[in-house]
Amino acid sequence: MRRFFLCLAIVATFGIPGRPSSAGTAGRSASETRSASGARSAGKIPTFTLDQAILTALQQNPTLLNAEQEIKRTRGVIIQVRAQALPQINANANFQWTDPNLVGARVFGNTSTTTGTTPSAAAASLMEGVPSSQVGDVRTPLAAATPSPVRNVEQSDISYAISVTGTQLIFNGTTFNQIRGTFFQRDSAYFAFRNVLDSLIATVKTQFYQIIVNRELVAVNEENARLLKAQWNDQQNRFEAGTVPRFNVLQAEVQYYNQLPQVITAQNNLRIAKLQLAKTLGIYFQPRQGENPPLEVIGQMPYNPRTIKLADAIEMGKQRRPFLKEARANVLNQLQQVRAAAGQYLPNISTTGGGEWVSSPINSSWHDISKGWTALVQGSLPIWDSGAIAGQVIQQRALLSEAKITYDDDVRQVELEIQQAYSNLQQNEELVTSQEKNVELAEEALRLAKARLDAGAGVQLDVLNATVQLLTAQSTRLQALFGYNSSLAEFDRATGAQSTYTEMFANLRPRATTTKTYYTGSDVDAMGHPKETGEERVTTTTRRTSSK
Repeated sequence: MRRFFLCLAIVATFGIPGRPSSAGTAGRSASETRSASGARSAGKIPTFTLDQAILTALQQNPTLLNAEQEIKRTRGVIIQVRAQALPQINANANFQWTDPNLVGARVFGNTSTTTGTTPSAAAASLMEGVPSSQVGDVRTPLAAATPSPVRNVEQSDISYAISVTGTQLIFNGTTFNQIRGTFFQRDSAYFAFRNVLDSLIATVKTQFYQIIVNRELVAVNEENARLLKAQWNDQQNRFEAGTVPRFNVLQAEVQYYNQLPQVITAQNNLRIAKLQLAKTLGIYFQPRQGENPPLEVIGQMPYNPRTIKLADAIEMGKQRRPFLKEARANVLNQLQQVRAAAGQYLPNISTTGGGEWVSSPINSSWHDISKGWTALVQGSLPIWDSGAIAGQVIQQRALLSEAKITYDDDVRQVELEIQQAYSNLQQNEELVTSQEKNVELAEEALRLAKARLDAGAGVQLDVLNATVQLLTAQSTRLQALFGYNSSLAEFDRATGAQSTYTEMFANLRPRATTTKTYYTGSDVDAMGHPKETGEERVTTTTRRTSSK
């Protein structure tokens, strides 16, 4: 599985900091592979770039690992159900030893009851004084009644039997449909794994950029606090020189202390963002690090506007989303369950055959055994079951209808997610464009306010207001950049373009998932059949009405 992750080619459609957007992992060197699995230098705190964080999450995230185990579980289900249609060979053996004191009693048919002793038991009690070596040498009642001497029959106190039998299913209407259903269950588990993987990549990108934006917000708030502190010191010096009133000093001091909670909040948000990413990457708490953050990230907030056609994006999402392919596999699996339930009406035919070795009743020697072959053909056909099978068929057909309805709703869900991500992209792109100009204007306004104050033509309140406006503009721009990149990650997930896959993980990818069975474009229905156009649907309805 680790080889699969290392061969996974991650294609970020927007630029990854420090790497081209189409960089994959297939050609990584050994040192780069080791760096993707965990800690990087910088003071014993692991440091990650975006692609290293993604690869680490793919190797250690528990949700993805559970999805992988689900694929393995469904493979076990395939083997289990398939075994019902394959030959099964069983060996049976039994060995019995009977106390010689009981052999004679069993010859006379001894049976014990709760009320007393039967005649057979009374006959056996007559032999209590006989030595145990002679108990087995008992004359039968027939021999006692015959005047001529008859050879005594000695029953062996050891008996054993060995049999080897094989069973083979010849025909029924359920097993083969159930086997086909398990293959669709495996495909469904694989597509669920793909869906979890795409969601995980989007989550890592969002949390990575959250750390970057929080780090930038910390820097912005600290810079603003530094400017306010400098303004406070300047007003204090002017007050001591007698050029400004005490009110200016108090106002600057209050403004500075009002800024400190924002700095503290930004620092706490940064710590929380790092903890959340560490949890997603599967990094444990390290007591030796104390209160230090569990990781550090390297990179900047990118901004690469992308031209998107909504109609093309929706169609691409329908064709590529593992979410829809998983729903298709569930529909096809449920179809096989309907056929398996209806197959109970058909005959069930099986055959059993093998060899048997049985010991002699009077001799325990292996050379004196009875052996032979056995063969059996069994068949059954339900004639009247009071509607039990019919009830199961009705249930499975209802579940099939539910699966189809769920598929259609999933298609609309994909359309909604793509449209929402597209709308968010447009909003954040417009915000970024507007705030870039606004930051420039706020910086210029602050510069002019300071110049006017220094020249004696302005007031301190103008400088304080300009500082607050600059902070607001910078924060809004950073949030807009984060919103754009997180919306872009969500858009790539919704369209199924989050990552591409090489052919190096054939041990995980079922061959059937590459066929047209799982084509989920707009022109097919839940079963994969071509959809009827409006005119065809009207024609079909007219024909049905006329036939009635």
